Amino acid sequence: MGAIQSARESGRVVWVDWMRVIACFMVMVVHSTEPFYLGGEGSLILTRADAFWSAFFDCLVRCCVPLFLVASSFLQFPLHYSTGEFFRRRAVRILIPFAIWSVFYALYWGEPVSNFKDLIFNFNYAAGHMWFVYMIVGIYLIMPLLSPWAEKVGKKELQVYLGIWLFTTLIPLIRSWLGGIPTVVYGPTGIPRQALYPLWGEASWNGYGAFYYLSGMIGYLLLGLYFRKFVGDLSWKKTLIVAIPLFVGGFAIAFGGFIRRVLSAGSFPIEGPVALAVNWETTWCNDTLGVAIMTIGTILLLRKITSAGGFYRKVLLPVSQASYGMYLSHMVILVLFSGLFRGWLGIGEAGVLGVWTTPLQIVLTALCTFITVAAMAVLIRRIPKVGKRVMG
Repeated sequence: MGAIQSARESGRVVWVDWMRVIACFMVMVVHSTEPFYLGGEGSLILTRADAFWSAFFDCLVRCCVPLFLVASSFLQFPLHYSTGEFFRRRAVRILIPFAIWSVFYALYWGEPVSNFKDLIFNFNYAAGHMWFVYMIVGIYLIMPLLSPWAEKVGKKELQVYLGIWLFTTLIPLIRSWLGGIPTVVYGPTGIPRQALYPLWGEASWNGYGAFYYLSGMIGYLLLGLYFRKFVGDLSWKKTLIVAIPLFVGGFAIAFGGFIRRVLSAGSFPIEGPVALAVNWETTWCNDTLGVAIMTIGTILLLRKITSAGGFYRKVLLPVSQASYGMYLSHMVILVLFSGLFRGWLGIGEAGVLGVWTTPLQIVLTALCTFITVAAMAVLIRRIPKVGKRVMG
């Protein structure tokens, strides 16, 4: 009880720290899985077994980004201080490390001059995981506008808005059903974007349909608020009754959609432009129903974590505090481990363990990357004056 009281007095929410660390590991599982369906011209799956393992691991952890958003919402929303102070704190915590690592990736991967030109308008595409920062900055920009409402909103009113948002998570699936295989439009850098089937007010001259402003990542901001204000402590029995079906159902939606699209693409090996993978990923995008309900189920389970003992204070908490820096920096280490294990173990069914080679590579890459990056980030953060500027 003393450890729990100490955590409360320090302003820590134990289960949120656990959620950050778990979400960080999940991100590394996602990126460890990508080499097994991305490659060649852009999309490449060598065998049916690799298709299964890609879908299994990626879908299992696809709620990682939403969990980060819910953590930020739970801790920061509504705002606890003035708008100016909020932006000052977020700029120091988020933008300075982001700028440092953006420059690093621009110099480390690809052609530096071209990379720095990209940074004027967007993230460096060689470091694709940096998209997250732009998204979270957008969420932070809207927080002060919604904070007065969030202070006063009642449970039923918030449930209505969450219900509308959950409906919007069906929209990508509805578009796919109505429009079939989407036309893909390529931007100036060759990054594909689906030409979306227009729904409810959308047209060639208007991309802002009826549900535009309540769709996407904003729902996870509202979800964090709902858990903070209105979800009390549930028994393990009630938690499991709700959480397990939500997670399993969400996983089935994401997994089934990916596998169905892959199998419809032809016989293995399946190879094509990156637009093909964009279509495969439709049901596991962050704004889809499967991922949304998996997120809710995962939060319900994680809220049951209350232990704030020695392991939490000495290991878990420092890693949680370094999680943003781990996210920014992990791709450097992950690529090295991924290449190393592919060299040692072989590829796909031709590897040393046959069909089990791929899952072993994914797990080893994610685990080794997580442990290495966690140690690196925690140590760097302890460097006076410099460490937190680099790792957040």
